[in-house]
Amino acid sequence: MPKKIKPLRIGLIGYKFMGRTHSNAWRQAGHFFDLPYQPELHTLCGRDLQGVQTAAEQLGWAHTETDWRKVVENPEIDVVDISTANDTHAEIALAAAKQGKAILCEKPLALNLKEAKVMRDAVLKSGVVNMVCHNYRRIPAMAQARRMIERGDLGKIYHYRARYLQDWIVDPSFPLVWRLQGKLAGSGTHGDINAHIIDLGRYLIGEIDEVCGLMETFIKQRPLTGAEAGRMSKAAKGKKRSQPMGEVTVDDAVLAIGRFQNGALLNLEASRFALGRKNGIQIEINGSQGSLLFDFEDMNRLKFFNNRDASDAQGFRDILVTESVHPYAGQWWPPGHIIGYEHTFVHTIVDFIHAFKKGQSVQPTFEDGYRNQCVLDAIETSSRRRSWVKVKI
Repeated sequence: MPKKIKPLRIGLIGYKFMGRTHSNAWRQAGHFFDLPYQPELHTLCGRDLQGVQTAAEQLGWAHTETDWRKVVENPEIDVVDISTANDTHAEIALAAAKQGKAILCEKPLALNLKEAKVMRDAVLKSGVVNMVCHNYRRIPAMAQARRMIERGDLGKIYHYRARYLQDWIVDPSFPLVWRLQGKLAGSGTHGDINAHIIDLGRYLIGEIDEVCGLMETFIKQRPLTGAEAGRMSKAAKGKKRSQPMGEVTVDDAVLAIGRFQNGALLNLEASRFALGRKNGIQIEINGSQGSLLFDFEDMNRLKFFNNRDASDAQGFRDILVTESVHPYAGQWWPPGHIIGYEHTFVHTIVDFIHAFKKGQSVQPTFEDGYRNQCVLDAIETSSRRRSWVKVKI
């Protein structure tokens, strides 16, 4: 008989893209990793009753709710997992912290810097285990890169170059979804995907000292859909009918240069207008003794240039990060059998569960989420002022 372990009851708020990835991760974690608790998919919450019930049946959740407050206040639930739009993160997290629940929150942590600070302070005061879901930290190749940097394989770090490119909003007829509205998303490409490579920069290199940023919105208006479109159509009664349009209030692309506190240089680029790029993340790190290259579209591979090699044998070589000695990889398949995007969430959940057992938060914590928000805010301020800005923690 298998050893019975105590359940860890999860309440997940949000059931679409991120809700599906988190659901899969909670469900799979105990199948491949030794855990101190058995994750129990207790309650899935969403505003649309039919939608959340359908998702719960597909994803394996026992109960459903349409009011997140009932999830947070349910004494049976141990962990509140927040996978909702950015404008709801703070309210839910603050309520969960007050109830003494452990919290896993999607990135970016908050709508803005002020909210992020309040959330950080709330979990510090309550002492609850907390984590921000920056899943790319837990790509085995990224964890291996950090191991190599800390070991000194690259020597003194000179450059961190990172870009994150997508193309899903290039079409001007794409509607004004919540991610394109500042009141719901906080920022656009900046908080959505630039936040990831900022977090990876802090994870791999260290804290960022100063930045100079440029932000751009290419398409200023987009078609409205749903209730808002209907309201505007009624308001235009008697006039010539046309597609109701709404203002895009976030950035479409962002560029930033900067400097880390340890003197390394920073170069960031993020865009959702890069045709042909669906989820392209490329990272290059250069040091005095070596360089690392990473491409998410080949996420099991890390390229390493070692300046210590003989001059007639130098060149980038591949590290296939699937050996048992590599971070996380040994829990999956035999060497050379690659893993994918969904596994990064499983690794996140595994580390979170072990943190819950210890009663100690694991990085990236809400403190990291707050510090990432400080960098995001500094880049926005720099773009607005057209000047260099110090990152103030």
